[in-house]
Amino acid sequence: MSRWERAALGAAMVAVVSACGPTPATKVDTTTEAAAPTTRTPRIVDDSGRPDITFDPCLDLPDDVMTAAGYDAAHKEFADMPMGSYTFLGCTYEKDDPVPGVRRGYGLNVLSGNVTLEEELLKNGTVATLTSINNRPALVEIDPNTTDTCRYILETDFGIVIFSRLHYKDHPGPSAQSEWCTGLEGFVSSVEPFISH
Repeated sequence: MSRWERAALGAAMVAVVSACGPTPATKVDTTTEAAAPTTRTPRIVDDSGRPDITFDPCLDLPDDVMTAAGYDAAHKEFADMPMGSYTFLGCTYEKDDPVPGVRRGYGLNVLSGNVTLEEELLKNGTVATLTSINNRPALVEIDPNTTDTCRYILETDFGIVIFSRLHYKDHPGPSAQSEWCTGLEGFVSSVEPFISH
């Protein structure tokens, strides 16, 4: 798990456990969700001087696209992490995709942050591999110390978008590392066009 994700996950867990965080995770009412305007003020900004985040995963990934990919868009949750010196706008999804003896499904966390791809590579270079998604510079991160997790990090004009998927295994013992990223690159490629540059 990257330093950004650890910080974000820690902040999210503190908010959930203590119920006193500044932006607790809330369910999104998709029945009243309007089409995203062309230009929108970011839900959260920081005082870092970094660019504003122009891609909001919970608002800019269409529900019908996420549902078609098997994720439960009706129960997505905001998972924002305002950190002061940088910010992440997050959205969590669940995918019920059981394969008996292999997996029960997946958890997906999409984080849109105003840190650079270079910063991410410096922090997690030992587990990151340079790649590209639809000609967009990207990283794939597979950390053997963060079992059952695969991450694709895409470069944007404002920073990065992280697709971090947790493989919910359906068996005792570890999952084969080769299963962690199965199908994730294709999914990320299919939703990449929705990300503002």
